[in-house]
Amino acid sequence: MHGMDLAPGSTATAADLRAALEATGYLVDDDLATIAWLATRLSRPLLLEGEPGTGKTALAEALAAAAGVPLIRLQCHEGIDASQALYDWDFPRQILHLRAVEAVDGAGANGTGSLAEVEAGLFEERFLVARPILRALREAPAVLLVDEIDRADDEFEAFLLEVLSTWQVSIPELGTVRASVPPLVVLTSNRTREVHDALKRRCLYHWLEHPSLERELAIVRSRAPEVAEALAAQVVRVVHAVRDDTELVKPPGVAETLDWARALHELGVRDLDTASAAASLGVAVKYREDADRVRASLDRILAR
Repeated sequence: MHGMDLAPGSTATAADLRAALEATGYLVDDDLATIAWLATRLSRPLLLEGEPGTGKTALAEALAAAAGVPLIRLQCHEGIDASQALYDWDFPRQILHLRAVEAVDGAGANGTGSLAEVEAGLFEERFLVARPILRALREAPAVLLVDEIDRADDEFEAFLLEVLSTWQVSIPELGTVRASVPPLVVLTSNRTREVHDALKRRCLYHWLEHPSLERELAIVRSRAPEVAEALAAQVVRVVHAVRDDTELVKPPGVAETLDWARALHELGVRDLDTASAAASLGVAVKYREDADRVRASLDRILAR
């Protein structure tokens, strides 16, 4: 590794990990730094739950950056199956291979081998397409991000649990692939459904809240230093006031706060007012109903 050593035998402490994460621009509190450090020490997956926009995916990205290892992402969705996560065969290349063999045979060449040898040749390493989980086992040390595991079904969870328990997978045509070093696995969930207890028992767990006003301001100042301090403070205060509205379809997350602050900076805004906030609101709020509610209350929010 070129960055911080996150291997189980590392002498790095939770404080070291917190400093390394903050050096990437990801600011964490003591609880999150501790549970992430324990995940590295115990070689256990880390399950992060929380509202969208609380920094779950960004933590995996920061861990990979801090350690100087690849980030391999598996985006879950309804209907995802093991082949999409594990491996597949490059069917078009296999067809081209068969046609090439036929062409050689048709030209009267010798040494093309028996039918069994030709069939076996279709399942050589060169035709294997490694999907995220297989890549993570092969390329470890790495960070494997299993994003939005709550979108997958029970069958996929069971498959994932087996892999996380053994750190190996079997490819019938090639044999068993084992991780030389277990990847650091980060699973995220927006809690659209409950993740099964069996998977939760395998993981360490942390619920991510939206950051406090002070921490979010520190994030903006760290990630968007070009934004004037007074403007950054105004944006963060407005976002926190907007989040207090429990009727919103989707409250803005930290990413939206950063985007809005940068957008206002690009517009040359020095002091956030109703007109500039309303004009640029689409950077932070992504649903029509939410935008209407926020615009109706901007005067009151800014008056605070």
